[in-house]
Amino acid sequence: MNAASVNWTLALPEITLGLAGLVILVFGVLQREGKGIVSCTLLTVAAFVGCGVLVALSPDGMAYAGTFVNDGFARFMKMLALLGGLVALVLTLSYRTDEHEPLPFETGVLILFSTLGALIMASSANLMTLFVGLELSSLSIYILCALERDDVTSSEAGLKYFVLGSLASGLLLYGMSLIYGYAGTMAYTGLIAAIQQTASLPTGLMVGLVFLVVGLSFKLSVVPFHMWTPDVYQGAPTPITAYMAGAPKFAAFALFLRVMSGPFGSMAPRWQILIETLSILSMVYGAFAAIPQTNIKRLMAYSSIGHMGYALMGLAAASTNGVRATLVYLAAYLVMNAGVFAVITAMRRRGHEVTSISDLAGLGRTDPGLAAVLAIFMFSMVGAPPLAGFFGKLMVFAAAWQSGLYVLVAIGAVSSVIGAYYYLRVVKVMYFDASAEGLDRPARSLLFVSGSMGLATVFFILALGPLMAMARQAALALGG
Repeated sequence: MNAASVNWTLALPEITLGLAGLVILVFGVLQREGKGIVSCTLLTVAAFVGCGVLVALSPDGMAYAGTFVNDGFARFMKMLALLGGLVALVLTLSYRTDEHEPLPFETGVLILFSTLGALIMASSANLMTLFVGLELSSLSIYILCALERDDVTSSEAGLKYFVLGSLASGLLLYGMSLIYGYAGTMAYTGLIAAIQQTASLPTGLMVGLVFLVVGLSFKLSVVPFHMWTPDVYQGAPTPITAYMAGAPKFAAFALFLRVMSGPFGSMAPRWQILIETLSILSMVYGAFAAIPQTNIKRLMAYSSIGHMGYALMGLAAASTNGVRATLVYLAAYLVMNAGVFAVITAMRRRGHEVTSISDLAGLGRTDPGLAAVLAIFMFSMVGAPPLAGFFGKLMVFAAAWQSGLYVLVAIGAVSSVIGAYYYLRVVKVMYFDASAEGLDRPARSLLFVSGSMGLATVFFILALGPLMAMARQAALALGG
């Protein structure tokens, strides 16, 4: 193994973040009980910022005997994951349980290690690297979901996600073993060569790919592998729900795009119908299942299922434009979703968290600023111009249309119209229902996140040009 094949500097952001996590963990242990959450969280924020700088400056290349790759696509997805984790960290600073206790200091450290797994996933160039990153990220989230040990719903969320996540990991491993058995390699470059040299693809290889898609679909909460999502979103502490709806999904999408556009890109006509089916099921189910929801965290769970369906439209297009559209959509989803969960975290009355949609009644009169930013996010998720969600949906619809997926586009448009009902219902409750008791005054950190994400949603068009250029470079790096 020569020096070029090791080239550890390509993984300097991951190494730095991992070492920082160990230092912060030791620091937190040395603090008095219940006193380390703020200092540990701020140190984790600093580690994320430093890691982001290193990611931006990292060069292209492949290292560790072809198991780790750094390119424009990896950098793009890593920045999204880091931003998602950073927002969740800020939300934890102001979060209190119903017993008015902060989350334990390990919260930030666990988010750090979960994000580290997400970064490894974005740079995977081998099926084993894929699995190591995925499990590092998932194991941390299992613990994060059950942080409120005295809360039955939190414990249930952690247990349910752990059991179903273990099943999904088993299916993923089975798919990887089939792919390795029929292709003789786990390296993406080796898989490309093996597929190109085969006149007729073995059935076992196709079955392995299906199991691989199933495992990744679970992490994305794509229908019909979504069963964990509503209960886990509702039971987990709100900042953790915000994190789960961001960074891990971006990392899973990074794997999806890299694997399907890279090693299995030449097989696109065979897997396109599978991705189309997952996209349609997710969009339709997310739209209809959200209608009867009365808890806003469960509403956002079904909303995320639908949004993952829209994002899959870009992958189903199986083109460079499709990958670019998906990346822009994920960036738009990041700012909308982070803003919504900042508002949900701020929903407290007399010190206790409230999550019913009816608790927002009259918010337009009792807290006009908070109501305005939540209304912006709701309209953006509908896809109303000129907000961020409009451009995201426009691009994935255009990419699917250019690839001839007219039925997929039509179903996506109908689902968007149906979805408008439950998003606009939130706006109606805030501005037209009789006022409920006012919410507690939000912490400054929550106002900062919701306000900044609101501005990013409104003025998304100003960053659209540079964002599209970066997304195109990332898509070209995949060879999509």
